[in-house]
Amino acid sequence: MPFLIVLLVLVIILVITNIRVVPQGYVVILERLGKFSNVWQAGLHVKTPFIEKMVKKISLKEQVLDFPPQPVITKDNVTMQIDSVVFMKVFDPRLYTYGIENPIAGLQNLSATTLRSIIGDMELDQTLTSREVINGKMQAILDQATDQWGIKVTRVEIKNIQPPREIEEVMTKQMRAERERRQTVLEAQAHKEAVVARAEGDQKAKILAAQAERDAQIALAEGKAKSIEMVYEAEAEGIRKLNESKPSAEVLRLKALNSLKDVADGNSTKIFIPSDLADSLGKLTVEAEALGLDKTPVYAKDKPVKETPVDPCISEETSNGGKAAAATSEAINNDVSDIYNDDDNIDL
Repeated sequence: MPFLIVLLVLVIILVITNIRVVPQGYVVILERLGKFSNVWQAGLHVKTPFIEKMVKKISLKEQVLDFPPQPVITKDNVTMQIDSVVFMKVFDPRLYTYGIENPIAGLQNLSATTLRSIIGDMELDQTLTSREVINGKMQAILDQATDQWGIKVTRVEIKNIQPPREIEEVMTKQMRAERERRQTVLEAQAHKEAVVARAEGDQKAKILAAQAERDAQIALAEGKAKSIEMVYEAEAEGIRKLNESKPSAEVLRLKALNSLKDVADGNSTKIFIPSDLADSLGKLTVEAEALGLDKTPVYAKDKPVKETPVDPCISEETSNGGKAAAATSEAINNDVSDIYNDDDNIDL
C-alpha cells in the first residue's frame, strides 16, 4: 500500500512537470525521439515524458535586427560605412528551425553581401540620394533568399551612411558654396524687386502728379472761362438794361465825357481819340469845362529853356524901338515853335 501511494505521487509529479503553457505570439517545436513531431501553438500542452522533447521556442512577432555598419565601396572607388536595419518575422517555424543553423547570423551576412553588391553599382552622389532605391532592392533580394529559412523580410532601412572624412569636408564646402550661391541669388532678386517696385512707385507718382496738374489747369481754365463769361454776361446785362432805360442824348454825352476822363487819366501826353468823336471833340470839351468835369491833372514835360540868341543887328547903339521890334519877332518865333511841337504830340 505505501508503495502504491509513492508511485501515485511520482506519477502526479511527472505529469505536472510535463505540462507546458505556450504564451501568445510564440510557438514551440516538439520532437519525438529526435524527430520533428509537432508545433505547439499558444495554449496549454502536455508532453510525453522521456519520449517528446521541446527543441526550440520561436517568436512569431516582427523583429528589428540592427546590424553593425558594413564597409562598402562605391562604383567610383569611395569606401564608406553603411548601417542598415532589417525588419523580419518567422512565417514557418519548422523551416526556421531546420532550414538553417543560425538564421539571424545568416540574415546578417546576406544583408552585408547584398548591400555591397548594390552599392558597388552606384556612385557616391547616387548612393547618398537613392536610399529608397537601395531599401527596395535589398528588401526584394533578402525576402526572396530567406523564403527557404521560413523568414519574411518585411522592410529594410538604411540607417546611416558615413563617407570618408575627406569626402565630408568636400561635401561641407560644396554645401556652403551652394548656400552662398542661393543667398546671392535671393539678395539679387530682392534688390531687383525693390528697384522695380521703386521705379513703379516713381512712375505712378509722376502720373498722379501730371494728372493733378492737368486737373488743376483744367479747373483754372474753366474758372477763367467762367469768369470771362460772367463779365461779358454782366456787360451784356448792363447794355440790355441801358437799352431798356432808353437814355437821353445828355446822358449819353455825359457817359462819353466820363470815358474821356478815364482815357486821359495818367502821365501820358498822347491821347488816342476815335475818328467818330473827332468832330464833336471841341463841343464835348466846352461842355466838360462848363459842367466842371475836367479835373484831370496835366503833367507837362519839363522843356529845356532855350537861350535867346544874340541878334547881331542889335547893339548898344541901337534905339529902343529897334530893340522892341527884335523882341516881338523873337516872341512870335517861340510861339510858332511851341505850336508845332504840340501838334507832333497829338495823333488824330
